[in-house]
Amino acid sequence: MEAPAMANFMFATGIENSIPTINDGRTRVDQMEVCGHYRRWREDFDLVEEMGIRYLRFGPPLHRTFLGPGHYDWEFADLTLNDLRERDITPIVDLCHFGVPDWIGNFQNPDFPILFARYAADFAERYHWVQLYTPVNEMFICAVFSAQYGWWNEQMQGDKSFVTALKHIVKANVMAMQEILKRRPDAIFIQSESSEYFHADSPSAIGPAERMNSKRFLSLDLNYGRRVDSEMYEYLLDCGMTKEEYHFFLGNRLKQHCILGNDYYWTNEHRVHADGHTCASGEVFGYSEITRQYYARYGLPVMHTETNLREGPNGDEAVNWLWKEWANVLRLRNVGIPTVGFTWYSLTDQVDWDTALREQNGNVNPLGLYDLDRNIRKVGEAYKQLIRDWRDVLPAQSVCLVVPVVQPSHAGRVDAREQEATAARMAARPVAQTASADEVGR
Repeated sequence: MEAPAMANFMFATGIENSIPTINDGRTRVDQMEVCGHYRRWREDFDLVEEMGIRYLRFGPPLHRTFLGPGHYDWEFADLTLNDLRERDITPIVDLCHFGVPDWIGNFQNPDFPILFARYAADFAERYHWVQLYTPVNEMFICAVFSAQYGWWNEQMQGDKSFVTALKHIVKANVMAMQEILKRRPDAIFIQSESSEYFHADSPSAIGPAERMNSKRFLSLDLNYGRRVDSEMYEYLLDCGMTKEEYHFFLGNRLKQHCILGNDYYWTNEHRVHADGHTCASGEVFGYSEITRQYYARYGLPVMHTETNLREGPNGDEAVNWLWKEWANVLRLRNVGIPTVGFTWYSLTDQVDWDTALREQNGNVNPLGLYDLDRNIRKVGEAYKQLIRDWRDVLPAQSVCLVVPVVQPSHAGRVDAREQEATAARMAARPVAQTASADEVGR
């Protein structure tokens, strides 16, 4: 049997399937709808191929697919995923992106983890060839925006509602991973989580900043079965998490199947004031320094799973940001941190992200590789060139830094025994390894 290809470095983009609700749940904000993907999905996949991209963050919208317990509408998922398979584009399947179907309600619903795990199981059963998953996208941000800031879904504010949403979201992610692994033992989970940092504005702001810098790790600590620090443990219990709920996360550790996917934007660093309020600080440390902190904590291979910047009046703002983020990725590899992928997010411009999807203003944000008429932007040309320049260089510089990906064209040739053997090897070591810290790009 022909050996499946290995992913040396995953250059990716994404097609966002955000579906939060606003206006007390009465209004659904559907990015695939407003960006025209439901009508133009074939054209969008053509653009992915035009870019030379072989990895796509993509998933069917949960609210249109998951109609009730055991009740699904797979039509759009079948059309799109089977087309990606024919093109041999590897999807990183995003199952839940910032919202749930109306019949589930919101992230305060304690039944969400069980319901979502059943959905993940049936999805993996149907699409047996899919190997890469992001079960729940940006768990921390989803809980903060929905249940602490009061922007989306339950639109609640407070620590107790935040912890309730967080424990349900992360438990859903863990249970989904368990169900997928039962059906695809060599599945790999690429977390897409926001990487944050909080800077103290003054000596009196050090305490609040330290607490926020501990809190930013909660979703991944729970997801990876890592014991939280004593202050965060007290915080979780004070806000309604039981000891039994906490020990569920410690007892269901699937870290060995994961890649630490982290997202970084200009807004990911914050300035903290003495009274605890925050504002965007802009880029202070940058992606490489903050990723070092996350890598030191979790010790997992890294993938830069989201970044972008608006194309501004000069026309080169996004291009310069792409160059800067790529330089940060190379820096991580140069110092020996196993970094396996990079993503410009997303393929096309997005709508109303300037208000974090809290309002429906119809504002087109020029963030994509292509505009909404599917004309390539300057950053799209730059990313296409970057991929051409680097895709054959990185493997040669680190021949052991590979991810055991079975590409769609090989999926039918891999039998269950081979999957189980791959899974056993993965359980014995991290998903990706690096043989040396040889520098690239000097």
